Amino acid sequence: MSNAKEIKRKITSIENTWKITKAMELISTVKMKKAQELALEKKDFVVEVLKIFLKLGDFFKDFPFFKKKWKWKTLWIVITSNKWLCWGYNINVMKKVNEYVNTHWDEEMDYITVWKKAALFIVKTGNNLIADFSQDFSDIVDPLFTKNITSVIYESFLSWKYNKVVVFYNYYVNSIKQIPMARGFLPIDDERIKRYLKNIAGEGFNLEEEQKIISEKDLEYIIEPSIDTIALKVVPMILDMMFYDIVIEAKASEHSARMMAMKSAKDNAKKIAWALTLKYNNARQAMITKEVSEIVAWVESLKDM
Repeated sequence: MSNAKEIKRKITSIENTWKITKAMELISTVKMKKAQELALEKKDFVVEVLKIFLKLGDFFKDFPFFKKKWKWKTLWIVITSNKWLCWGYNINVMKKVNEYVNTHWDEEMDYITVWKKAALFIVKTGNNLIADFSQDFSDIVDPLFTKNITSVIYESFLSWKYNKVVVFYNYYVNSIKQIPMARGFLPIDDERIKRYLKNIAGEGFNLEEEQKIISEKDLEYIIEPSIDTIALKVVPMILDMMFYDIVIEAKASEHSARMMAMKSAKDNAKKIAWALTLKYNNARQAMITKEVSEIVAWVESLKDM
């Protein structure tokens, strides 16, 4: 009887685990969809920015964000999560960092981390951490949050300390596939900006046709106070959007990884509960059979008296 009770206790515990992991899976699914929706909210704005950039792009090429610097120091931005329970999401980013370190051993590196697991990893490996944004944790990524990070990036890059800025994160492909990436962020070039803006604008925006219209009509923009001033505002604004998208991609990847991890845990809990239920039924049947046998034996013994 005690064995059956112990199995029953385990079944109850596993069923509770199944309920918890199912709830966590549903929460991660909702958060993942929310992250995907955030990436689509700025489409109309981006189309207008792209039209302006096509006209003024030549003026931007001499700005500091576009210039390569002949230094051997790199600023790395590492984006992970604040929590575990998301399979290899954090581990894959850390492996990508190690892989990049091994292939760029001649570079001196400083780090900025986004969320707690990245900061713990950089500190434990003895690297130079110049800024950490773990305290500003939120599952809903706010543009102001990413702007705080990019402000530090711009200040560091424009100080001429670094020749480039590289971002490490998980790129969202679909709900079951996320790819760890090392993406060059600065310096930027006009072709990369055009590709980025065109991807957001979508298939309905014809880049070549728009360039042709601008060229034929020789459209003139009245720019106040000056092209230089506008360029210094427009380029960081585009870079802010690009970094915001990177963080959104990372968040969508995190929620997807956690969703799949919880789904796997839920399915495993269900299998274990089923196996324990079968074991419990066998133990209970054996106990009943034993009791019936004892009763039959007792009745038979009474006949002999």
